[in-house]
Amino acid sequence: MDYGTPDGPMARRAVTGRIPLAVVVVDGAGRVSHWSTGARKLFGYSKEAAVGSPAGDLLPVAGAIPAEHPDYGEYDGLGPDLETSLDGRISYPAAGRARLSVPGGDRHRVDVLWWAYPLVGPGPERLLVLAADADRLAAGDREPGQVERIAPGFALHTDFPGADELAGRLPEILPSMSVEESSRIVGQVLELGYPVLEFSKHDRVPVTPDWGVARRTEREARRRARQVAADGLAPEPGTPDGAAAAEEAEDLEYAAVREHLEFLNEVSGRIGSSLDLSQTIIEVSRAVVPRFTDVAGTYLREQVVAGEGFPEGPPDETTLWHRVAVEHTDEPGRWDDVVPVGESMPFPSHTPFFQCMTTGDPVLVPRITEEMGNAIASQFEKRDIRPLINHRSMLVVPLKARNVVLGFMILLRHRERPVFNDMDRVTGAELAARAGLVLDNARMYTYQESVADTLQDSMLPHIEPRMTGCDIATRYLPGTLLGRVGGDWFDSVKLPGSRTALVVGDVMGHGLNSAAMMGQLRTAVQTMAALDLPPAQLLRNLDDLAQRLGEHYLATCLYAVYDPIAGELHLANAGHIPPVLVRADDGRSELLDLPTGAPIGVGGVPFEAVTVRVAPGDRLLMCTDGLVEVRGEDIGVGLATLTESAAHPAASMDDACDTIIRALNTRGGRKDDVALLMARLNGIADEDVARWRLARDPSEVGRARELVGDQLRRWSRPALVETAELLVGELVTNAVRHSRGPRVGLRLVRSGTTLICEVEDDDPTLPTLLNAGPADEFGRGLRIVSVLAKEWGTSRTASGKTVWFELVPTLR
Repeated sequence: MDYGTPDGPMARRAVTGRIPLAVVVVDGAGRVSHWSTGARKLFGYSKEAAVGSPAGDLLPVAGAIPAEHPDYGEYDGLGPDLETSLDGRISYPAAGRARLSVPGGDRHRVDVLWWAYPLVGPGPERLLVLAADADRLAAGDREPGQVERIAPGFALHTDFPGADELAGRLPEILPSMSVEESSRIVGQVLELGYPVLEFSKHDRVPVTPDWGVARRTEREARRRARQVAADGLAPEPGTPDGAAAAEEAEDLEYAAVREHLEFLNEVSGRIGSSLDLSQTIIEVSRAVVPRFTDVAGTYLREQVVAGEGFPEGPPDETTLWHRVAVEHTDEPGRWDDVVPVGESMPFPSHTPFFQCMTTGDPVLVPRITEEMGNAIASQFEKRDIRPLINHRSMLVVPLKARNVVLGFMILLRHRERPVFNDMDRVTGAELAARAGLVLDNARMYTYQESVADTLQDSMLPHIEPRMTGCDIATRYLPGTLLGRVGGDWFDSVKLPGSRTALVVGDVMGHGLNSAAMMGQLRTAVQTMAALDLPPAQLLRNLDDLAQRLGEHYLATCLYAVYDPIAGELHLANAGHIPPVLVRADDGRSELLDLPTGAPIGVGGVPFEAVTVRVAPGDRLLMCTDGLVEVRGEDIGVGLATLTESAAHPAASMDDACDTIIRALNTRGGRKDDVALLMARLNGIADEDVARWRLARDPSEVGRARELVGDQLRRWSRPALVETAELLVGELVTNAVRHSRGPRVGLRLVRSGTTLICEVEDDDPTLPTLLNAGPADEFGRGLRIVSVLAKEWGTSRTASGKTVWFELVPTLR
């Protein structure tokens, strides 16, 4: 333990030193679990006799005095006694002084200074008690009446020499505990701070148990002056003794102000470590409990909690306030049922909470009276909050930012603690101002993050998991370091001929500009894919578009067209990482060797397409470089990991995607967003495809109807026969009338429950919907198709055009 004279004019005569400490740990049952050598020497009980015994039988507590020790535990009446810490009535650090008799032949009395620190956590320890022999302090040569500041050497906010050293050595004086247990106790004690005793051989000075720096209030100074006057020793104003008393009062006031400033500085360092709104709320609540208050309830406005924009208009009696945090030092669960976190409620005008949120000023209630307790309790239906709040001191402080009240905090102190005073009001207001700024920063970040997520979600397509001849699964991961909005995207487009276009792209850069560029390119790809452009030609057109949009953006793109009937992939690459193909027959995975090409936007560079044969069950994996690229690591390592993880068998496509994400996302260092698309290429069997070549003759229309009807009956699709015959007749009629060649192609494809019908001719003119009048002979065919078909469309081919439609069974 360290000791010394107070700061101020007496600092020149400061005396510092150390005396041994007794260290005692008490468990939740009130029994001793640790008894140091210093405790044996101070209290006279051996470790064997002390461990497991009730702490109240061994330590200087008030209350019943054992008959065998009539003067045991004599309490000096200064501050709380040790018994209030032992039985859990107070949950903050306390200190005091008592005299007791210790066992032994001479039954001598010991003047004891003690400090008690509550402990929380998973272990059984609930109280740490430190004690020292006051007679060792009084034995030195010091001036009569000299006051010593007494604190454990590792106490927070003390300037005594050796504090850091003793803090580091606390585990050494708890030898019966593991390093983990003792370190946890050290952390808690250093976090709470310490009361400091002021000790005098000739006078008793009260303890300040709820702060880390000793102070005597002005009221106490006046009390001592009155006591001296009663003894006929009161100093006259202007006398040296009177000047010393005034000087001492100024020193005490300065210490109190400094104490509050140190507390605010400490709190400022503990809050705002994260821009996460929930984490910030927890930090603000824990920063004031138990140091400044015993209970802290935090309420925020609905818009703040929802991550919306800045709240509009002043709050009123209808404003809903969400309880977002309740931190307290009471027994666990005591507040949970009465004031659960997550509840929303308004506050009427007669409450101090309404006064605080409408005026924007803190409201101080020295003690909550029965009447006020009843008024507050009326807001809690079928829950009696009065036992939790009555007769406690309350301070309500607003959480403001830019002169708008975002919320407020309700601070309550136990009855045993000093009531909130004007200085506490000022401290609370400053604390709330800093907390309000931090909360507003977190709110704005949450709001911007929500906007970014909404933007990103709106730009990413919602892909159907089952397309004609293939199944698709996708994943998107936002960037972790450079912003949540990025330029990565994936897409799938239904093409004529039962084909599917698969796209993955990456606009270089991050932020809203990259996302906007991504949206433009994605829309362009969809439009050009619907025109059934070949892969290389599509990338050529996309490159031209990017140059027209601006010279500041580059993008990579991988475009693939899957033909499930032919069993082929047609791919073209524009500077993108290669895809992975997993073979179904042997499970082998490989990176496809494609011409890399230049990124979109470079201009003047040709693109090449390649054709790859695939079998039913093969899987194609396309992703952006954010999945495989890690700072400081060659991208080849990531590609190898991607290829290996893609080959792992999985129960479903989603499971396969999750396996790949886990394999590559655990390496750390990822900063870019990630787009991943996996397609299982199921193919379409020959027995699910029927083809006919029809002559360009009106009589073939009836034959086409018969062929389609017979085929659907063989496929066990009788419910589709009537509709399919009608629509096929309309399309074949148009083809016979407008084509110039000798033949018209007709194809039926069965894909699950879906029927796809395609009619091909050599006329490149695409048909359009017409508004046919009652007397018009033509123009009704496509209107019928658009009404009865699930989908329909047209596209040009190398030799003409194709008109197609889809039918699905109708639920009756």
